Amino acid sequence: MGPQSTVFFLLLIVVFGGLMWWMAVAKQLVFRILAACLAFIPAMAFGVAAVNKYYDYYQNWNSAVSDFTGQSNQAAEVPTTDTGSGAKFSSFLGSSIDQAVAAQFGYTAHLEVPGKLSHITRNVYVYLPPQYFQAHYRNYRFPAIELLHGFPGTPQDWITVVGVTAMMQELISSDQIKPAVLVMPDANGGRTISLQCLNQVHGPQDATYLAEDLPTYISQKLRVMPPGAAWGIAGYSEGGFCAANLGLNYGGNFGFSGVLSGYFVPSDNQIGHKLVNPFGGNVKLKRENTPDDRILSLAPGARVPKFWLGVGSGDHSDLRNAQIFDQLVQTRQPSVTLKIVPGGGHTMFTWRALMPSLLEWMTPQLANNESVLVHRQAAAARQARRAAAAKQAAKQVAKHAAKRKKTAVPTASRKG
Repeated sequence: MGPQSTVFFLLLIVVFGGLMWWMAVAKQLVFRILAACLAFIPAMAFGVAAVNKYYDYYQNWNSAVSDFTGQSNQAAEVPTTDTGSGAKFSSFLGSSIDQAVAAQFGYTAHLEVPGKLSHITRNVYVYLPPQYFQAHYRNYRFPAIELLHGFPGTPQDWITVVGVTAMMQELISSDQIKPAVLVMPDANGGRTISLQCLNQVHGPQDATYLAEDLPTYISQKLRVMPPGAAWGIAGYSEGGFCAANLGLNYGGNFGFSGVLSGYFVPSDNQIGHKLVNPFGGNVKLKRENTPDDRILSLAPGARVPKFWLGVGSGDHSDLRNAQIFDQLVQTRQPSVTLKIVPGGGHTMFTWRALMPSLLEWMTPQLANNESVLVHRQAAAARQARRAAAAKQAAKQVAKHAAKRKKTAVPTASRKG
């Protein structure tokens, strides 16, 4: 009996009806008050369950408990890496990672990532695929996908509600996708905060943290490619706006962008019950962070990530927004993927249905870009070595020439 099951709803109705009957027949006032107070519990639970069913959020009790307690499958605290190999992990709190298990199922680490530029520190979940722990991949630097949740939400939602880590493991094992590291940050800093991944004027610099600090930190601490063509970014709802906006404004750091039921015009930020204009009234700054406008204002030749758009046909506003942005992106890249879930709404059901398609589209291209980058870096290293060798040889030739000049005996001139 899950939180979305019909039996659970019927049980709440029966309990509520029983308590209301008790309140009606009770003769003593104290019992009537008690029954009324207790009836509030199933009534409130029914309302919460109805909202949960509408948005298709928690499908089982484990997901709900994990989310509200801040726990998730395999969500141990962060393992530290051996900088020599990047594959070995030190023990944490007296225990260590079983690498044999990790090599079969992967590992989800929980860490706090400080931002050098933004001065923000946030919770981040990182999923390392099984290949990260396999000997064949010992010297391989993995591509990465940064996943951004919606509002209200937490990074754990990707694991407990969307089920992306289990999905990733299954798709990799069936050779439907390529291995990649998943980076799931707290995009807002709290459930009641909505910052839309923007640099708030006189406030938190979320864009800097998510697009610069976080990818740089992860690539330095783990065997992950540096920010660039081998990094993707994706998100749903508010996270979809973030993926589009950060992808356009930090095109040098992301090669691919996946937008699931996103919007493309920012609104006010929400901090608790207070609404704040993120741009301080600066119209130019707002246009630069409006993807519908930004895609048209980018200079010719500017780096634009490859876009993948996903949406449910049942949400007409989401569908219309995606179709408009699709047309605008085509002014920069002729091939844009638009995936539509028939009958899907602005719900977790839609986003769960879209994720396999997104991963199948993004991960092979990330892996290909990673290979291209490795070859380019290797070629650059070889060229640098050849240049250094040529420079050293020139120095040796000059040194020998100077030595011969110094030791040469001058010939005496004779008059005839």
